[in-house]
Amino acid sequence: MKITKLTTYIVPPRWLFLKVETDEGIVGWGEPVVEGRALTVQAAVHELEDYLIGKDPFLIEDHWTVMYRGGFYRGGAVHMSAISGIDQALWDIKGKALGQPIHSLLGGQLRDRIKVYSWIGGDRPSDVANNAREVVARGFKAIKLNGCEEMQIVDTNEKVEKAVETIAAIREAIGPHIGIGVDFHGRVHKPMAKVLAKELDPYKLMFIEEPVLSENKEALRDIVNHTSTPIALGERLFSRWDFKQVLSDGYVDIIQPDLSHAGGITECRKIAAMAEAYDVALAPHCPLGPIALAACLQVDAVSYNAFIQEQSLGIHYNKGNDILDYIANKEVFHYADGFVSIPQGPGLGIEVDEAYVIERAKEGHRWRNPIWRHADGSFAEW
Repeated sequence: MKITKLTTYIVPPRWLFLKVETDEGIVGWGEPVVEGRALTVQAAVHELEDYLIGKDPFLIEDHWTVMYRGGFYRGGAVHMSAISGIDQALWDIKGKALGQPIHSLLGGQLRDRIKVYSWIGGDRPSDVANNAREVVARGFKAIKLNGCEEMQIVDTNEKVEKAVETIAAIREAIGPHIGIGVDFHGRVHKPMAKVLAKELDPYKLMFIEEPVLSENKEALRDIVNHTSTPIALGERLFSRWDFKQVLSDGYVDIIQPDLSHAGGITECRKIAAMAEAYDVALAPHCPLGPIALAACLQVDAVSYNAFIQEQSLGIHYNKGNDILDYIANKEVFHYADGFVSIPQGPGLGIEVDEAYVIERAKEGHRWRNPIWRHADGSFAEW
């Protein structure tokens, strides 16, 4: 079998899909994208295409190695996201050719389903208590929200109190046993992260996500001393080498690699195994589309330390299209009792509705994240 063609589709709301074709008619799908940089990643995919055409798609480990190490400059969001989508598609081809789900080829599943959480609210938390009640009423056992609005490096007690009031309202609304993940989204710097982490401790959160930006990870040493809440981080890390110091430092309890950013199934499987050796949990980041979610579930299926999966069904970013719109077997993501089933079909287990993908690609998108500013006019992290 030989790879014959790579085709990319930029589709709403903010995704990039990849189709890899072979001379035997077997097609694989991947989702290589950086949110807000879809066109850039699309170009990177087609640069890698030059190497892949004519190659045996089964040699995934070798292709991954060449795509990563074959350029003198390597790593980073764009390069690794391009590799991620290609890797997903190659695994999809191999699974389909052998008539097996990818998790079967990775040693076999050790769980039938995995807990999921649902986003509530939007970028600026408001009326979140009612939203939380609605999500819990739909059966979810865990939720996540942005914990605060923009926050300067040293900010006011009023900002802290507002964030705490929001979380307190949610905890009161949904009771003591529903998991709450609070995402600081990298908006908070070390001085205020220590304060917020301590103030939120009484609400028994499932985790605090990105209490500081990944490039400031040394600040975690101080933050962990102000809270008993598990610390989660990793959506802006892109390889084993990025995660190496995070794990060895020992300040993070949950890692969140994104299978569309951190090297795909091949690399994230290795990252998960590294984390297991440090007794660190896995909760893959996935605010993206159906291909990315299907890839995450393959790794969840074989990773002992996986405990919860992010998913974007109904997320506030999904305007115009949602994750089920692009697949024909919509029942594959079977949600029940706060869990989603592990797909059992060959490859990724999803049937992409190619005709609909082509139709929506005519509209495409130019999604960009918001640009925020503080009251003094300086740039604010979104």
